[in-house]
Formats: sequence, C-alpha cells, structure tokens
Amino acid sequence: MATKRPKNTRKITADFSLGRFCVSSCRFVAPSPSASLIAAQRQFQHALLAWYRANARPLPWREAPSLYRTVVSEFMLQQTQVKTVLPYFARWLEALPDFATLAAAPESRVLKLWEGLGYYSRARNLHRLAQQFVARPAAPRTPAEWRELPGVGPYTAAAITSISFGARAACVDGNVVRILARLTADATEFRASASAAKVFTPLAEALLPGEWPGDHNQAMMELGATVCFRQNPLCLTCPVRGFCAGARTGAPENFPRLAARKMEQRAVTRVWCEHRGALLLHRAAAGARRFASIHELPTPEQAGLDPAAVARGALLAKQRRGITRFQITESIHSVAIAPRGKLPAGAVWVPLAELEAVTLSGPHRRWVAAILAARP
Repeated sequence: MATKRPKNTRKITADFSLGRFCVSSCRFVAPSPSASLIAAQRQFQHALLAWYRANARPLPWREAPSLYRTVVSEFMLQQTQVKTVLPYFARWLEALPDFATLAAAPESRVLKLWEGLGYYSRARNLHRLAQQFVARPAAPRTPAEWRELPGVGPYTAAAITSISFGARAACVDGNVVRILARLTADATEFRASASAAKVFTPLAEALLPGEWPGDHNQAMMELGATVCFRQNPLCLTCPVRGFCAGARTGAPENFPRLAARKMEQRAVTRVWCEHRGALLLHRAAAGARRFASIHELPTPEQAGLDPAAVARGALLAKQRRGITRFQITESIHSVAIAPRGKLPAGAVWVPLAELEAVTLSGPHRRWVAAILAARP
C-alpha cells in the first residue's frame, strides 16, 4: 500500500554553490548573475587589475600619489570630468601644495582658484576640511573618520582611504553602478543613481579584493570612464566581458534602468550695464546656498532697475546652462542708464580692467569675455 504524502510537506531544495537543486521538481535552478560573479570574483579581480595596470591613464594624482593629491582630486572629480579637472588641479597644486597652505589661505583665494569648476560648495568644504585636518593630531585613516570631515560622503571616504591607506572600502558612483548593473543584467528600475548605488554597494564590497583595494576601485572607475560608456560601450575591448550578463543579452545599454530625470525650464533676464569704465555685477552673500561670494551679471531686481525697461534694451546674448534639475535660459540685455541712488545689497561696480581679479561663475566669465570681445 502506497504511503500518502502529507499535505503540508514543504518543497525540499539543496544548495550547490552556484545554483540550487529542487528535489520536488527534479530540476536545477540556474544561479543568479550576481552569485556567478561573486563565485568567479578572483578571476574577475585579476582580469580587471591586469587591464588597469596596463591601460590606466597617466593622471597627475596617480603618477605622484599623496594623501593631499588624492583628496583634492576626489573633490574636484565630484560631478566633473577628468579632462575638465586637469588644468585646475595643476594650478591648485602650484598655489596650494599641501593641507597647511590650503588651511591658511583666505577663502577668496580658494574660490578664485576654483573659478569655473562649479559647485563651489566643494571648494568651501575642501577649505574647511584642510583646516580641521591640520588641527588633528594624526591623519584619519578609516572611512568613518573621513566622513566626519566636511564634504566627505561614502564614496569620497572609500576612495581616499582605499587609495591612501589600503582600506577595504568599495567606491560606488555612477560609473560603478553602470558596470555592476551590466555585469548582472539587473533590470530593476531605480529612481536615481544614488538609490541604485545603495543597492549595488553589497555586491561592490563582495568583489573587492583584500589586496590593492585602491587599485581595484580605480580600475572600476577607469573602466566606466574609458570603456563601459553610457552609450556605445566598447564591449569588444572590455577586459571583463566574459563575466558580463548584460553583454550576453546583446544590449548592455539597457542597464542600468534609471527613471527619466525631469528638467524644469527657467528663464532669467540679466543686465549689462556699464558706467564710467566699470561693469555692474552682483555678488552673492557669503551665506548664500549657491554661489556664495561669487559674482554674476545681475538680474534687473539685483541691479535696482525696472524689469520692463531692461527687457526693452538691446539683446546682447542668450545663453543656456543646466544646474541640477533646472534648464536655464538667460537673456542678457544692455541698458544705457545706470542705476540711480544707493545700489541694492550685493550690487557692485567693478572696473573692466579689474574683472580678472574678482571671482565670476564659469558661465558668466565666458559670457562677459565673449561680449567684450565682440565689440568693434
């Protein structure tokens, strides 16, 4: 007589390193791409590092490494491409070669050296970091210690400590998210790169070798910057193509899946007003959230002028720029009549001969130079 199987008997599964064997269905369940990647982590690490050591770009902070150079480069590289950073890095190191010199420098000098890189809070945070650094009895060595300093988040802390101190801390930025999403063909739709970074951090940490973690982190970033592009990645020359589930789909560009970013359109009117050889500018307050202490061409309100009258003035230029989620169109109008009476707070006359001495936001520096150069 056959024995009846109890109704509440559970399905039995057994783990076999990469996959699972399901007894009840007598079938093998294939491993996930993440599990396969982790199982092959040594081969992955070796392939990546061998490629990096043969192909890494000769960047100044790599060729003559130091803790200070690493910190400065990581701050400059936040939201900025390497090719843009290179001339700024050279100029910065010549003027401010170490933490002590930076800590002692006036903020105006720091901002002037940063002029054109944008996101000026990075410069202020780097300045404050140097001041706190030189006041410490010893250099911080762990990611947790570095995160106590101004402007240092998880990624920057991991980069600094892994490169300078060999800390086993994984760097996960947009480049690394893109690589890991493609390696695993992860089709999850993420709201933003930051939320994706949190999800992929455990995998990045699992792939991090015990030796040379700084080189591994730099190799991942280098791969994202020079091979694993957002569009048209160079899969045929990728050193880790054999590990990439996204490449096997034939459409690695489909990963990662990030929600479309909604851009808000804004229109701004600017004033070009000259008087007795000086140009009217607006200097943001020192405590302003954005562009603190930075000069720009003023809006009519900042210049103390009637907006309607300014709009009727000759249009000198129309420029567009993006700041975070805003797409801004700025119209620059010439006005012939100088503001009367006391200027509004922040409005200043700057002699044309002294424009180079003040700190202008990068776009406004270019616009002012172009308008002046176009004169007959």
